[in-house]
Amino acid sequence: MTVDKMDPVEVFAAGEKGRGLRVTKEMSPGDVVFAEASFAAVVFDSLSLQVCHSCFRRQSNPHRCAQCKFAHYCDRTCQRAAWDEHKQECSAIRKMGKAPNENVRLAARIMWRIHKDTGLVSDSQLTTLDLLEDHLSQMLPEDLKELKVDVQNFFQYWPKKSKPVGEDYVAHIIGVINCNGFTLSDQRGLQAVGVGLFPNLCLVNHDCWPNCTVILNHGDQTALDATFHSERRIELRALETISEGEELTVSYVDFLNVSKERQRLLKQQYYFDCKCEHCTHAVKDQLMTAVKDKSPADVVKQVTDLSLQALTKIEEARTEGNFHEVIKLCQECLEKQESVFEDTHLPLLRVLSTASEVLSFLQQFHQASGYSLRVVDGYSQLYHRNNAQLGMAIMRAGVTHWHAGLIEVAHGLICRAFAILMITHGPHHPITKDLEAMRTQTEMELRLFKQNKHVYDNMREAVLSNKPLMLAGEQVPIKATS
Repeated sequence: MTVDKMDPVEVFAAGEKGRGLRVTKEMSPGDVVFAEASFAAVVFDSLSLQVCHSCFRRQSNPHRCAQCKFAHYCDRTCQRAAWDEHKQECSAIRKMGKAPNENVRLAARIMWRIHKDTGLVSDSQLTTLDLLEDHLSQMLPEDLKELKVDVQNFFQYWPKKSKPVGEDYVAHIIGVINCNGFTLSDQRGLQAVGVGLFPNLCLVNHDCWPNCTVILNHGDQTALDATFHSERRIELRALETISEGEELTVSYVDFLNVSKERQRLLKQQYYFDCKCEHCTHAVKDQLMTAVKDKSPADVVKQVTDLSLQALTKIEEARTEGNFHEVIKLCQECLEKQESVFEDTHLPLLRVLSTASEVLSFLQQFHQASGYSLRVVDGYSQLYHRNNAQLGMAIMRAGVTHWHAGLIEVAHGLICRAFAILMITHGPHHPITKDLEAMRTQTEMELRLFKQNKHVYDNMREAVLSNKPLMLAGEQVPIKATS
């Protein structure tokens, strides 16, 4: 099933944007406007050995398909659940001798699905793939050349016994994937692991300050009998009150770019000129480029250029796993930036964010906590109050403060993150459940801290160092909470 028949959405003519979706009743923050199972989806090439090809959960030791030796699954239960989708792919990979890239694999899965179920897989699907934009006529020559290579690889992969397909139609499907493919995340929502096509979601237009967000619900595959599994699906969730008749929008790009850069990215990837309010009026651009009073223009340019060079070096060191070098580069860059940039300046925020994450990884939590709080303060001035990226940043800051022993600030941040992610992810998402457990734990620790700070500090030190807790000269048995 895709969108349920009772879901309050309808297609309408959205002017220059073409078709769009709007609600037929008022929605509140956190409401699921609609849920939709993927028409087809595949795991990224680079993660094909680490992610289940059925439910898209990351696995440390996945079960491999014995026939094609490419697809991997959580276990045989997931493998059986995926067989209907994988069986033709499995045969094609064996005959080709290897798996093609993710665009070709997804295009083939789409074609097999069309041949099996036609272009409409349920009465509530609001569009067919034939009607989706491919933007082939607007592609740059180098992009079109790459697409033609994918088309050639598709026909090498497509089994002769499968129903014949035309070259133009395959090019259309790959163009649709390039423009409309939705990135799928792992079970914690922390890493992109695949790409899928969701026809109804394709009708939701872009706005840099949207009223909805999209999350992936991986479904429930715990039952031994695959017939009791629930499908992976996206959920379109309201970020704010949406009035009856109002258009639904999501953001196709991260808001943390100045308006001209967002417009460039949208034109390059999606072939349209963004005319949303935040781009038209450059809303928040001043904050994103804010500098301290009386900073000379030549100094601002010099530090900006230095920051861009430093960020490249920081990313290279991080990719190589040279984390101490990352911290050294971040600190050198911050020394230059902090006398010139305000804390909402984007290159400064990016250095602060990287420094906080790497210091946390190195378990230098006190220093990381200061940086993470500055990131939260900056993001809070820039992002929508219910933005998922803001919620995740607040969660990371809360965990960092918790590890640093700053329980009062930690609990406040975790509660704040929980409130946001309840709207963006809902109560049943694994990351929200983790936050709820953290909120309960930090609330308990905060009560102990307020009752007797000395006892709390001793207990925390004992847990961290795995030493016996001493009270009144006697050993007290304790157990670290999970």
